[in-house]
Amino acid sequence: MSSPISRRRLGVLAGLGLLAATATACSNSDPLASGTPAASGTLVVGSQQYYSNEIIAELYAQSLEKAGFTVQRQYQIGQREVYLPDLAAGKIDVIPEYGGNLLQYYDKNTTAKDAAAIQSALASALPQGLRALEHAAATDQDSYTVTKQFSDQHRLTSLADLSKVTDPLKIAANSEFAKRPYGPDGLKSAYGATVTLVPVEDSGGPLTVKALKDGTTQLADIYTADPSITRENLVVLDDPKHLILPQNVTPIVSAKVNDAAADAINKVNAQLSLEDLRALNSASVNEQKKSADIASAWLKQKGLA
Repeated sequence: MSSPISRRRLGVLAGLGLLAATATACSNSDPLASGTPAASGTLVVGSQQYYSNEIIAELYAQSLEKAGFTVQRQYQIGQREVYLPDLAAGKIDVIPEYGGNLLQYYDKNTTAKDAAAIQSALASALPQGLRALEHAAATDQDSYTVTKQFSDQHRLTSLADLSKVTDPLKIAANSEFAKRPYGPDGLKSAYGATVTLVPVEDSGGPLTVKALKDGTTQLADIYTADPSITRENLVVLDDPKHLILPQNVTPIVSAKVNDAAADAINKVNAQLSLEDLRALNSASVNEQKKSADIASAWLKQKGLA
């Protein structure tokens, strides 16, 4: 298997002792490496280097195929710095994105705070030739998460409560978290709380959860659709000032995506809730199912297959 595995996926597999099984979990060969364009009339569906994003991409791909479109899959491409230029260049036609973070990528000074405002702002922020389809109710966003014990001990329910904690605070997160608008500097500015980053490079995966549970850190950046939040009885701190913008699942598409193709994708997003996304992610993390099988079962359940 030559396609890259996400740091998050590697962490999951390493934690479960199943690295040897990853050869069957990858969906395709090295994406974009050959530079071979898709056949005429083919829609290229891509995904981030993140297992949950691949599942959503597969939902779109199968829905498009049911609608009669030919689909080429290019999954586990990488992060925004890698795939957005390819999307703008027409090498990718469909990719699941997350509204707030994508908007801040293009407009760091955006004043949009809710899902509707973000959707509207994306219309002008995206490069020419790209458009955002309707976002899903499902969100999958960064969070400041603590254990139930730590929450109870310090009476923490909100980011606003962190400034009252006198003990030093550390957060387990990817190193790039330090540069995000909602990272330690943003937290200090918005809520007056000081948090030191402890780099854990598995995108909120099992190593991040371990650092939180064993007390290496008091907080962790864990994506809100991660099944570990429910499984480990963790507490996601509220964010009343909207430091972290809503990350509703939002398909970004090229000009090749016509109304019929957009309709096939929108049918998926119309039924994709946060609870659905957590269940889809659980099937991947806890049951080690392939994205194609997870997507197929969900589409049948929703009457979309």
